[in-house]
Amino acid sequence: MKTLVLVEHENGELKDATLATVTAASKLGEVHLLIAGSDVGAVAQAASKIAGVGKVHVADDKAYEHQLAENVAPLVVSLMDHHDAFLAPATTTGKNIAPRVAALLDVMQISDVIEIEDENTFVRPIYAGNAIATVRSSDSKKVMTVRATGFEKAAADGGSAEIEQVGGPGDQGLSTFVGMEAAHSDRPELTSASIIVSGGRAFGSGEQFHALLDPLADKLGAAVGASRAAVDAGYAPNDYQVGQTGKIVAPDVYIAIGISGAIQHLAGMKDSKVIVAINKDEDAPIFQVADIGLVGDLFKIVPELTEKL
Repeated sequence: MKTLVLVEHENGELKDATLATVTAASKLGEVHLLIAGSDVGAVAQAASKIAGVGKVHVADDKAYEHQLAENVAPLVVSLMDHHDAFLAPATTTGKNIAPRVAALLDVMQISDVIEIEDENTFVRPIYAGNAIATVRSSDSKKVMTVRATGFEKAAADGGSAEIEQVGGPGDQGLSTFVGMEAAHSDRPELTSASIIVSGGRAFGSGEQFHALLDPLADKLGAAVGASRAAVDAGYAPNDYQVGQTGKIVAPDVYIAIGISGAIQHLAGMKDSKVIVAINKDEDAPIFQVADIGLVGDLFKIVPELTEKL
């Protein structure tokens, strides 16, 4: 069985979600990668070194410069005659492209896969992670998004895959890239950070959120996250949100401060290796999943913790 994996890349660098997706694809058989973009020679070289990859298909064309789903999906479909499955990371980009591929192939998409039992049987969370479903697909072509936290990352070095240039349908004329406003931070990216410090609505204001969390995160070399309630209240930007409708993370250490532990939030971080919860409510649901719990006033505990570090 041959699988085609969408490579996510930005500014000439591979994204970590690709490595986890390669691991998932390897459970189905031979792994091929697809790089769609413009001037992506460096990305192709890096991708060819990923352990376990047999071939790297490179579509280097201005039409794919911004990886618009309307252009990339037909490109994927043009390669599916020689592949049995298409896998994309369950990220904003992957979740935009994969459904279009499934529609063009007239097959059902399998979303948020966290385990692969065999080439037809897959495991995925449903109901915000409160239930785990095992699904069997009879489609001749499989299309799925992979939750990166469910699989170990493939080694970025050690491979020697063949690089093959491919052509595609090009610009479909359905959408046009206008611009992008991206948040920039010196801290680690939320989805790849080994330590995450997250804050909730209990901080009371955006000023206190950043005044207390940012120094702690800097001391720990951590990324900063937030609950949906904190984001909705305007304490933090949308790209900080962890949860079912935010980012799914699984760091080595997740520190939840002033977060009650709503189901929506737990779905996004419960796979973390160690969960530390700080909350003044000893009955808060977050303590049910926490490995370490501290009951107390965050406005006293956080500054003291930062100082001792």
